[in-house]
Amino acid sequence: MMSLMVNSPFSPDDVDVLRGALDHWCVEKRLSIKSAEAQFAASAAIDLFQSGHNTSEKLLAALREHRTL
Repeated sequence: MMSLMVNSPFSPDDVDVLRGALDHWCVEKRLSIKSAEAQFAASAAIDLFQSGHNTSEKLLAALREHRTL
């Protein structure tokens, strides 16, 4: 896993925010983190994070409101 982070544009704290919001969203939706839906949500979460939803609270709210999730 660490080798994946070497060239990542995300800091470890960023990854924590992304994963925390995604984990919470998956629990709310009763989905496995390994499901196709969660993978799609992870992609959306990255886009949302990069567009300014850069706290767990903001990101989770944006995931909840995302029209295709």
